[in-house]
Amino acid sequence: MPHSAAFASDGRVTVFAPRIESLLRERLGTGLFRLDTDTIGVSDSGLIDALLGARPASKFERPIFKPLLGHTITRPESSAVMRAVSRDVNQAFLKFTGGDVDLTGKWPHVAHNYLRDLVFGSDPYRLRVMVDRRLEITPKLTWSAMTAGSVLPARRRPEKGSTNLGAMLYEAGTYRERRHAMGLYRRAAAAVCFTVSALATGAMWLGAPFDSEVSNRHIIHETLRLLPISWNLLRMASPEFHALDNRIGASDDVLVLPLLTHRDPNLWDAPHDFRPDRWNSIDPDNHPGYLPFGHVNERCWGRHMVIPLAERLLGIARRNRLTVDPAQRSAYVPLRGLLSVNDVRVVQAQ
Repeated sequence: MPHSAAFASDGRVTVFAPRIESLLRERLGTGLFRLDTDTIGVSDSGLIDALLGARPASKFERPIFKPLLGHTITRPESSAVMRAVSRDVNQAFLKFTGGDVDLTGKWPHVAHNYLRDLVFGSDPYRLRVMVDRRLEITPKLTWSAMTAGSVLPARRRPEKGSTNLGAMLYEAGTYRERRHAMGLYRRAAAAVCFTVSALATGAMWLGAPFDSEVSNRHIIHETLRLLPISWNLLRMASPEFHALDNRIGASDDVLVLPLLTHRDPNLWDAPHDFRPDRWNSIDPDNHPGYLPFGHVNERCWGRHMVIPLAERLLGIARRNRLTVDPAQRSAYVPLRGLLSVNDVRVVQAQ
């Protein structure tokens, strides 16, 4: 049975998977420690700055654009994908009126599906299915959907209303190229929907109902502090790391842990409390140890989409007086690459 940690308002309890909870209980303030025989954990903000600034992330360390099906994703290719998704999100904002939208139900599932339909709903089914949450049950489902969708040739021209990201499929001539295009679609589109829905769900769980004076942006930053979506950053063994700190062996991988720096009592007042108003006087781009989208030298490409989308989603929830079901007193955070609270029941406040 996992331990519990009270990181939510209104007496709600966030229950972390045992491995995450043990890190929070045993390693806060430790700075540097051995996780296993060939991995060092780091939560010292100064050392993190030095480590992440020592060299760029390798192709295997980039979370979205690591090699796909044995094919290295080049910087120009990843830039093209980023531009396409950015245009699609900007176009979705024009439709994001926040009117009569029923977002009650279990989050992040409801929020995810809303975002999927809003941003990518105009794409053909074989692409939309690549963003389905059910594919997370097992990687075999993802590969099966990708393979099935790649068998039939795509039209030479995009279907009417297709997204910029979806249009990449129509530039693919061979089966192998179509499979690669669908893999990129999965990586980019799913990243947007999973990340934003997880972030908005965490915000609802930690703080709803919200003080009317608190901005959505501050709520988002405080949620990213307590429930960082990217709760760890892996850097593979490198001679630069041993040179910076001889406690790191030449063959040791390094796991940087925003999970811990975001709660370090040396960096934050009342580190376990949900206090969005702390961001009235904190610059999120410069605060030591705050790494929700990675290090300043190489921040995640999606942060300029994720935060505005999450703000808009919270705006809809607040306008429609949505909150967490008062009968729900606990929620579980499983051990996954993307930190997310599971099955939060969102209802309309009475």
